[in-house]
Amino acid sequence: MKNKPVYKRIVLKMSGEVLQGKRGYVIDPFMTQAIAKEIKEIKKLGCQIAVVIGGGNIYRGTTAFGQGVDRITADYMGMLATVINGLALQDALEKMNVVTRVQTAIEMQELAEPYIRRRAVRHLERGRVVIFVAGTGNPYFSTDTAASLRAIEINAEVVLKATKVDGVYSKDPKKYKSAKKFKSLRYIDVLKKGLKVMDSTAVSLCMDNKLPIIVFNLTKKGNIKKVLTGEKIGTIVR
Repeated sequence: MKNKPVYKRIVLKMSGEVLQGKRGYVIDPFMTQAIAKEIKEIKKLGCQIAVVIGGGNIYRGTTAFGQGVDRITADYMGMLATVINGLALQDALEKMNVVTRVQTAIEMQELAEPYIRRRAVRHLERGRVVIFVAGTGNPYFSTDTAASLRAIEINAEVVLKATKVDGVYSKDPKKYKSAKKFKSLRYIDVLKKGLKVMDSTAVSLCMDNKLPIIVFNLTKKGNIKKVLTGEKIGTIVR
């Protein structure tokens, strides 16, 4: 395995469900520790790391909306779920002596710093891991969009979209054996085909700013480092 990072500054986008692990907990401490350990490993390579984490393991706003909860209220509840996940990841990282800052798009001084772009960049330059929570702070925008937006704002070189599958497929590979995996895709193809990479707003932001997206399987140990050092795993969108 190579040890030189291809990218100097990244945004790692994780779904909240990843923290559940295989045991079905809302937040599995063993899974959280495993992710923190991988982040610590890639930090040793000299990479500047920002993380955006979803809240679907606790509360998913779009699902709640479908069940009758007011959409704006549901979205704000989902944002608060991402704060819980961000604090859990921060705790796991700092127990491994990785200096971490949580920045929130919704002000809550007792828990986290407010999101300030220049401060976030300064933290990264000083070697701290920055965890962005509460999405964009606005309803109707997903954490995928938040990841794209924050990546653009801090001049990240790539968005690493961490999932439970090893890339982007033409169909759900769990349901269809004929599903084809794509090694690379153009942004416009993702949008036209409606592929489940990130939502259309997030993909459009990346397309407009020429920011590549790499979709890969986070649950396989060592994959973050493989992606970061240029190994051809997952699917790249550019």
